[in-house]
Amino acid sequence: MSFLKFILKNPFRRRTSAILSIVGIAIGIIVIVALGGITDGLVNTFEDTIHAGGADFQISGKETGDSAYGTNTIDANWTDKIANVSGVEEAYPIYVVLTSVGDDYMNTLIGIDPNGTTLADISMKEGRIFESNASEAILGEIYADDNNYSVGDSIDIDGEEFEVVGIYETGDQNMAGGVFTSISKVGDLMDDDDSISNIYVKVEKGVDAQEVADRIDEKYGDNITTITSVMEMEQMADMLNMLQASTWAISLLAIIVGGLGIINTMLMSVFERTREIGVLKAVGWSNRKILTMIVGESLVITIVSAVIGSLIGFLACTLLGPQMGIEPLFTPKIFIQAFSIAIVVGIIGGIYPAIKAMKLPPTEALRYE
Repeated sequence: MSFLKFILKNPFRRRTSAILSIVGIAIGIIVIVALGGITDGLVNTFEDTIHAGGADFQISGKETGDSAYGTNTIDANWTDKIANVSGVEEAYPIYVVLTSVGDDYMNTLIGIDPNGTTLADISMKEGRIFESNASEAILGEIYADDNNYSVGDSIDIDGEEFEVVGIYETGDQNMAGGVFTSISKVGDLMDDDDSISNIYVKVEKGVDAQEVADRIDEKYGDNITTITSVMEMEQMADMLNMLQASTWAISLLAIIVGGLGIINTMLMSVFERTREIGVLKAVGWSNRKILTMIVGESLVITIVSAVIGSLIGFLACTLLGPQMGIEPLFTPKIFIQAFSIAIVVGIIGGIYPAIKAMKLPPTEALRYE
């Protein structure tokens, strides 16, 4: 049997301990991969939202609230105030709500002025744009395909019948599953004509968008927030930081438990193989080779854990994320991070048992029963 096969086979001679160690490490890896994907997905979603379509930036409420973006709704008259700021070419309000759409108990309904759809990163695939204040709607291609809607069909939105007058496509996967209608109709449905969620702002050609945003902040910063970057939304930043801190706290706890399990497994392995290690030393195995064997066996366990944990974390997020309205984003960095942690735990978990094995005198080890 080759040295490599020897290392690959040995960890599973004590199956129960090996499986428990794998489960402990895998839990930590699942958390790292799953929450890493969710966090990156949220950042990507927020960035897509903020830089939606042709809009250079957005205006939102100042305080944390229950609007679609986690801020409070703002008064509709802010649209005219923003439109009159020097350097602003266009300003269109949007009103985003979660309500019953078709057979879905909850889905995203987006209200916008028909003329403002160019700022929302949507283009018509079939049909036409809805008319202002009409009971008409356009559906994202994903929503239309999933629910078998076509142009000319009727769809129930919050108890009112709307005609499907168009199917749109978009580069924003979150909006591809949504429904657009006139902002005045959303106000009627919500019985709130004076509130909006955000304002899309497009600056004049040749004007620096950041300068215009700063100008708005100086003038109205006490009442509204100008969003040019996701991290400027304090409540979103706090949420992401808390999520990342939770990821590391849970992962650290799981990995400590798993790491202790690895040390225990390898120590028991060394204890049970005392005579075998003595024979290996007697036939000429160096301490370096013994060290390589024990650490290698520990790495086998943690790498298997990383593979299993990564697969479960990826599948769980991919399958369950969309059900919770989250589109996870997995980057190589997440998996590199997960495997790096697993390798470090494997090395650390194997060194102490390996040192114990190296210190075994061959003559005493051979007498061990």
